Amino acid sequence: MKIAKIETGEVRIPLVTPFKTALRTVDSVNDIVVRIIADDGQVGLGEAPPTAVITGDTKDSIRGAIEEFIAPNLVGMEIDNLDGIMKKLHGCILKNTSAKAAVDMAVYDLFAKSCKKPLYKVLGGSQSEIETDLTISVNEISEMVEDSLKAVEQGFRILKIKVGKEGLKDIDRMKAIRQAVGPQIRLRIDANQGWSPKEAVRIIRTMEDIGISMDLVEQPVSAHDFSGMKYVTSQVYTPILADESVFSMEDAIHLIQEKAADLINIKLMKTGGIYQALKICGIAENYGVECMIGCMLESKIAVSAAAHLAAGKSIITRADLDGPSLCKEDPYTGGPIYEGRRIVMNESPGLGITAVPGFRN
Repeated sequence: MKIAKIETGEVRIPLVTPFKTALRTVDSVNDIVVRIIADDGQVGLGEAPPTAVITGDTKDSIRGAIEEFIAPNLVGMEIDNLDGIMKKLHGCILKNTSAKAAVDMAVYDLFAKSCKKPLYKVLGGSQSEIETDLTISVNEISEMVEDSLKAVEQGFRILKIKVGKEGLKDIDRMKAIRQAVGPQIRLRIDANQGWSPKEAVRIIRTMEDIGISMDLVEQPVSAHDFSGMKYVTSQVYTPILADESVFSMEDAIHLIQEKAADLINIKLMKTGGIYQALKICGIAENYGVECMIGCMLESKIAVSAAAHLAAGKSIITRADLDGPSLCKEDPYTGGPIYEGRRIVMNESPGLGITAVPGFRN
């Protein structure tokens, strides 16, 4: 099976409510989709969101990287030459991790289809079902409490609360949410780099002191402030999760060796896809550091690729894969089943997704 053609398209899916973080506000998923067509007619699918504030990628840069650099280097290669494909993919252009991720997952989709297995079984087959949290956007306290209660009513047992915009007011946010949802719901906090190191320690310690039990605090300080991350990690009891600080296996090694975080958040758009994400998993396994699998504002294709990775690797113990739950509609056919907090893996080959908008069939 050879790569015969690589195509790009676009998909736009409105969100149930605007997605608000300390970095941005978005009202729809507006992503680039990739289709790799093999010489036997089989198709592999990928997706990339233009998340310029995190990865630096825009829609035009993603399409340009794929069409001008990646596709010419990969067309004609045998799909079972996975290592060779990935070396060319990551060597033909620097950075552009979202573009690489979209092509990477499409290649893995085809590779798993050539094995006649669902992708998660090709990647290790650790489990056939995973549990995701649901993100609560940063808003006024009353709205965040209402959104949290709705999520609990929908069956979610883990909530990821976006904070980081108003400093000490985040304590009031978390206090109100904890009182509303009760002690049995696990709360994760994501500051999206919104605090200074000393501010982060003050806020987290105060939350700990008043009894707001937290599963973790994600990326409390600037992505490049490794010393700040180390300071926060050393000064609080709550586990600190590194997200924007980890794009590569080198970042993961640095953070782990410096004890600058307790947990690593893997996102395919940061790593450039599954191939490099597997290397971070291997590093984490060697050091005994658990990982979370996360997503940007992605729809079912990219989230499904991440879900297959999470289902394949036991070192990934937490999932933040709520992208499809945030969308008003599901324009795709096939793939994993998203039932609230439950993601049930498909048993059909590859990602399992068979129909995608944005292309002429």
